[in-house]
Amino acid sequence: MSEAALEQRLTELWEGKKGLYGFLATVDHKKLGIRYLVTAFTLMLIGGVEALVMRIQLAEPSLRVLSPEAYNQFFSMHGITMVWWYASPILSGFGIFIIPLMIGARDLAFPRLNAFTYWTYLLSAILLYIAPLMGQAPHAGWFAYAPYTLTKYSPGMGMDYYVVSLILLTISTTANAINFIITILRMRAPGMAISRMPLFLYSSLTVSVVVLFSLPSLSAALIFLELDRRYGTHFYAVADGGSTFLWQQLFWFFGHPWVYVIFLPATAIVSMIIPVFSRRPIVGYTYVAAATMLTGLVGFSVWLHHMFTVGMSNIAMSLFSAGSMTVSIFTTIQVFAWVATIWKGRPVATTAMYYAVGTIVLLVIGGLSGVFTGIIPVDWQAHNTYFVVAHIHYVLIGSNLFPVMAGFYYWGPKMTGKMMSERLGKWSFWIMFIGFNVGFFPMHILGLLGMPRRIFTYQAGLGFAGMNMLVTVGAFVLGFGVLLSILNLLISLRCGEEAGRNPWNSDGLEWESDSPPPPYGSVHIPVVVSRNPLWDDFDEEEDPENERVLDGGRWTPITSWLDAEPLAIATIPEDSLMPLWAALAVYGFFQAMVVQLIWVAAGMLVATLLFGIWWMWPRTKEEIVPKTEEEAA
Repeated sequence: MSEAALEQRLTELWEGKKGLYGFLATVDHKKLGIRYLVTAFTLMLIGGVEALVMRIQLAEPSLRVLSPEAYNQFFSMHGITMVWWYASPILSGFGIFIIPLMIGARDLAFPRLNAFTYWTYLLSAILLYIAPLMGQAPHAGWFAYAPYTLTKYSPGMGMDYYVVSLILLTISTTANAINFIITILRMRAPGMAISRMPLFLYSSLTVSVVVLFSLPSLSAALIFLELDRRYGTHFYAVADGGSTFLWQQLFWFFGHPWVYVIFLPATAIVSMIIPVFSRRPIVGYTYVAAATMLTGLVGFSVWLHHMFTVGMSNIAMSLFSAGSMTVSIFTTIQVFAWVATIWKGRPVATTAMYYAVGTIVLLVIGGLSGVFTGIIPVDWQAHNTYFVVAHIHYVLIGSNLFPVMAGFYYWGPKMTGKMMSERLGKWSFWIMFIGFNVGFFPMHILGLLGMPRRIFTYQAGLGFAGMNMLVTVGAFVLGFGVLLSILNLLISLRCGEEAGRNPWNSDGLEWESDSPPPPYGSVHIPVVVSRNPLWDDFDEEEDPENERVLDGGRWTPITSWLDAEPLAIATIPEDSLMPLWAALAVYGFFQAMVVQLIWVAAGMLVATLLFGIWWMWPRTKEEIVPKTEEEAA
């Protein structure tokens, strides 16, 4: 069969239906990955607007642009949106689109579950933003410390929407983590042993495991909070025998590992980009992979450094201070590997490379300020000041947004099939880089001068006014740089140059397919013999008998987790509306719980159960086709 005939056959098998049904029912990882990216980026813009409104309020002393309560709501919605609804989901979007292509698979392990995670993510964001539309936005910050979040101090439904929307998001995130783990461990192309995996897979696997062990702590904390608010329990009510420290312990046991969930995949993007534009494999691959996994592991041992001021024994504080110092070593290993790769290579000054190098600079600054906060006496002085605000933004924007922009310019042509303007891209980088540092570096100084965080205004004569005006100007410059990249994308979609298969001469399997990739990914399932397959003598058409086409159905190979030896063939489910219906039922349950329509909530729970039974009902076709002994040999 000719190559064109094979492509036509695979397209018929894998291409979804058109129209509204196809839009709602698709399980194609490429479409869902782009939806994740668009949704997360839209929420980032909303969070950015909220931040700019706050910066207008703080530009000068004693302004009244926002009332204290309105400021608290803007402050809370900004933090909640950025930390949970932007920073991790946008990295999930890259993973959902890229990982199957990167490992030579034709989809994720559980495509319908993938669709379910997107719909629950989108519906959780809608649930979150219903509250401000009702004039009852959450107002206790993204950390929502008790007892301020109990009904006595936070009446209304704002904090209830915070709880249920976040629980719905944790369902989406947990399901995503399971999907990534199974996909990475069991669906890699034959020959892609665990020692040959792209570094992006190490980070995605690590953070997925971290999610499974950390999110239950947050879920428990949220359930306890809602029980206190609605049903008279006393988990956090001190007067009735509860403890506010319980919230802090549960929250930060999740909260600090979450820092690495939104950090490690972003740094892995840098680890993927720098070798490509340095024209050589990354220096210290093994050390970077080990450092990535150890960061996720040791990250569970440092949560109490957020609580040095609550009153703990010196032994406990010393141990967690040491853990904070230790975890910085692993980031240092990655930084040295990146710098050495650039030094030993032949760097190409593309926009993606600009953002990657800019990430290194910002990560070093943010990392150093983080080391300071891990030193107990320094933390006592800097705690709850703008020094901490500066640190968290250098880590979460410098080490998340800038790598995301690098990935946006690097993988964007693969997703859209169009090249973006390098000139506009570099302008965007410099505007963002300058605006970011003008906006956030002075916060270190403000913190050392004593400006508290979480205040809606300040008096004149304290020495804060000039720095705050500078921060506000920098924030607007940063926002303009982001808008310039959006403009660049829109222009490229309309009149950009065709990207072709591999415009960057990259080494990863994701660049082996067309841009944008066809529904089936690659015609021939690749066989991998090194860490840089496209820099080897790799040729997918070295398959004269078409044994690696797998066109008997919606098939993709299953391999062993360690050495990627072929084991079986999995059948990928077709498009289905079931993920959407299930997500709507779960959404209906949480919405009904907020407004205390208990019978409606019970009905939605039953509907969710019925949809789950329908979803899991045995099908007539076999999901797994075992290989015969002769084929396995």
